[in-house]
Amino acid sequence: MGALGKMREMTVAGISNKKRNTRTSNKESSIGGLQPARILKSFAVVCIVGGIVLGIVYWDRFIKQSVSASQDNVPIQLVAVPAWVNDQLKDNLYNAARADGLGLTIDDAAAQRVQRNIQTLFSWLDNVKVRTMHDRLLVEGQWRKPLVLVNLDLQKFYVDRDLAVLNFVPMPHLLIVEAKGLSATPEKPKPGLPWRRDDLAAAVELVALLNQCDYEKTADKPLLREIAAIDVSNYNGRQNKRLPHIVLHTTDSTEIIWGAELGKWQRHLEATDAEKLAKLYGHYKEYGSLLGGVKYINLRDPQDKIPLPIDNY
Repeated sequence: MGALGKMREMTVAGISNKKRNTRTSNKESSIGGLQPARILKSFAVVCIVGGIVLGIVYWDRFIKQSVSASQDNVPIQLVAVPAWVNDQLKDNLYNAARADGLGLTIDDAAAQRVQRNIQTLFSWLDNVKVRTMHDRLLVEGQWRKPLVLVNLDLQKFYVDRDLAVLNFVPMPHLLIVEAKGLSATPEKPKPGLPWRRDDLAAAVELVALLNQCDYEKTADKPLLREIAAIDVSNYNGRQNKRLPHIVLHTTDSTEIIWGAELGKWQRHLEATDAEKLAKLYGHYKEYGSLLGGVKYINLRDPQDKIPLPIDNY
C-alpha cells in the first residue's frame, strides 16, 4: 500500500474515533442531565409532604382553638352577691375561674376545676361552691367584706372581721379605716388566710363596733365616713403605759382619744366602752360632724370620775 492508502486509513480511523468520542460525550451529558431533574422531583415531594404535615398541625390547632372558644362561652352566674360587691371584684372572680385556660364545659369536672381556681386565686369568697345547671355554672359562697386597710412596706391589702387577708381592689364606696402603727413581724400575710396579730385584732374589733353603731344610730350619715385611720402603735402601752393605747384620726387629722383596748377599761381607770361610745356619738349628733372646731376629742375620762367595777356592755 502506498502513501496515499495509508493517509486514507488514518483519515477513516480519525473520523471513527471522533464519532466514538462524540457518542460518549453525548451519553455522559444525558446521564448528567438526569441528576438535576431527580433532585427537583425529590424536593417537590418533600415540599408536598411537609405542606400536608403543617396543614394537619394547623388544622388540629384551629379545631382546638375553636372548641376552646366555644367552651369559654359557657356562662358563670354568681349567686347571692351583696350590693357592695363592685364590677371589678366580679371581673376578678370570672378571671380566676378561667385561670387554668382549659375552657369551660357544663359538667362536674369543669365545676370542680372552677371551684379550685376560685379557692386558690380569689380570696374575697369563702366556702366556695360551684354547681352545674343545664346551660351554666353557678358560683356561690360567703363574701368577705373588708373593714381595715393595711399598708405593709410595699404591700397593700384589706382584712375582714375574721382577719382574713384580701387582695387590694379600690373600694371607695365602702367605709374602710386604715390601721397604722402595727408592730413589725417576719410573718407575711397570705391572701385568704387570717393574719392573726393582737394589735390588728384590736383595731378590727373597734372598727366593727363603730360599724355596728353606725348601722343602729346613724345609718343615713355614718360616723365612720369621717374616720380615716386607727393608730395602734401604743397597743397595750408598749411604747408608753401612760399614753392612750388607741387613737382614732379623722379625715382632717382631728384626734379621737379612745384609750384602752375594748374590754380593758377597768385596768386603766377609764370610762366604760359604752360611755365612750355615748360620748362619741353624742358629740357627732350635737355638732353634726367630728371635723373642725376642736383639736381632739377625749373619750377616756369617766363621767363621774369613779370607775365602775363591772362593765355590762
